[in-house]
Amino acid sequence: MRHNKKFNHLGRKAAHRDAMLSNMACSLIMHKRISTTTAKAKALRMYVEPLLTRAKEDTTANRRLVFASLKQKEVVTELFRNVATKIADRPGGYTRILRTGFRLGDAAEMCIIELVDYNENMLKDSKKPAKKATRRAGKKTAPKAEETTAEAPAAEAPATEEAKAE
Repeated sequence: MRHNKKFNHLGRKAAHRDAMLSNMACSLIMHKRISTTTAKAKALRMYVEPLLTRAKEDTTANRRLVFASLKQKEVVTELFRNVATKIADRPGGYTRILRTGFRLGDAAEMCIIELVDYNENMLKDSKKPAKKATRRAGKKTAPKAEETTAEAPAAEAPATEEAKAE
């Protein structure tokens, strides 16, 4: 029975699952975005977010705990130097999962998992709203106002000539 065992085993033994998640976490930290199945991405999110939280405080103990999970010195250096500075003010939710469709061979649901602070396209949209495009119909209202002002002096001119004639 699997009472209170809530994480996805991904159809692998524990050692294989740990090695796969460690390698996927290293790829995510180095490349900032990877493509995988949705089930693996959800398992990876549970694996990597506590590591990212630890990286926000750069201590020897935290480096050793993260290195015990990732096992790659270059990745730990990248995490504590570059990634930690970008996520320093974020209280959580460091990753984003974007579904991309289904894989052609076995119809597995595919997605992209990425670090939130490294997607420039989404950051542009969230920081400043797009300007509202003006419509061409709006420009036609200005000449109408000019026409009415142009007609008014023409109407006044005969009135002043009649006054002069009297």
